Amino acid sequence: MRTTDIAIVGGGLAGLSAARVLQAHGADFVLLEARERLGGRILTVDERGMPAVDGFDLGPSWFWPRLQPAIGDLVKDLGLQAFAQNSEGDVIFERMSREPAQRYRGSAPEAPSMRLVGGSAALIVALEGSLPAGRIVRSSRVTAMRLADDAVQLSVSGPSGTAASVQASRVIAALPPRLLDATVTFAPPQDASTTARWRDTATWMAPHAKFFAIYDRPFWREAGLSGTAQSMVGPMPEIHDATIASGAAALFGFIGVPADQRAAIGDEALKSACLAQFARIFGEEALRPRSTLLKDWAADPLTATSADQVAGSHEASGERPWVEGVWCQRLVMAGSETSCSEAGYLAGAVLAGHRAADAVLGAQP
Repeated sequence: MRTTDIAIVGGGLAGLSAARVLQAHGADFVLLEARERLGGRILTVDERGMPAVDGFDLGPSWFWPRLQPAIGDLVKDLGLQAFAQNSEGDVIFERMSREPAQRYRGSAPEAPSMRLVGGSAALIVALEGSLPAGRIVRSSRVTAMRLADDAVQLSVSGPSGTAASVQASRVIAALPPRLLDATVTFAPPQDASTTARWRDTATWMAPHAKFFAIYDRPFWREAGLSGTAQSMVGPMPEIHDATIASGAAALFGFIGVPADQRAAIGDEALKSACLAQFARIFGEEALRPRSTLLKDWAADPLTATSADQVAGSHEASGERPWVEGVWCQRLVMAGSETSCSEAGYLAGAVLAGHRAADAVLGAQP
């Protein structure tokens, strides 16, 4: 059994942000991540779909430093570089399948969407690099938590099903509330009101899927198009230029087909339908990509539960505590969905991680 003052469950942006604060205060902690990789819903890959230090964001890609100072400050503190989402050129709107798409003059937004050089995973790489070796344990899925007199005992499933235990004075749960409820058993059980709130909180990204097509060059820009399109025809209602800072050209879209229908249709049919839509909007050259990528987050068991097959709204949590009853002195929530502001966004993950770290530090004897 490993013993520590603080156990962080989840190695996404929220968990790593909490770890960074704890490290700065000299706290004793260990971070447990179920996946082989860090990042959670942050996933940057190359054109083959393999995790990469410079690539395409299958999860979150944008942030707004002017509107979200917490993540703007983090990017600056980590020495990362950012660039604006391309908005130069016209935009396309598809209203009905029986009429041609309409082209409109684009305009630069007052607060442009920003992207990180290297992709969103640059945040994860930099945060991991700020932590000492031995604090992060990958491929370690927490399956149960048992409340003892002065500690929490965590049951951990490791590689190839190996079992381990961690004992911590306090736990930061840096994963979505709904996923925590679905994957971790508590003894004693959480209060009914706490469980109900966790289950009713939608997990950001979980119901959604993104499709990418990677090309030799951004030919739509040559035609005076920004790469932005909206469609009431589908299968993608929203499309954007996904060209990365190093120049690899790409388009991506959010797939509007519900999760259960995506599963029935199959990946290859979905990819073909998405490419056909790109061709309708941007021309026949869109049918000849270097490669394509499809990430269906609803099919990711470490992101989505059965309740996440339908999209839900994200509301600010306010000041109501996320944990009540006998667990409230030992367990702190830190998933982005629990943030008092920017819930579900990258900024929300940073804020929630910082808030959770401050809470456990304040509770230390």
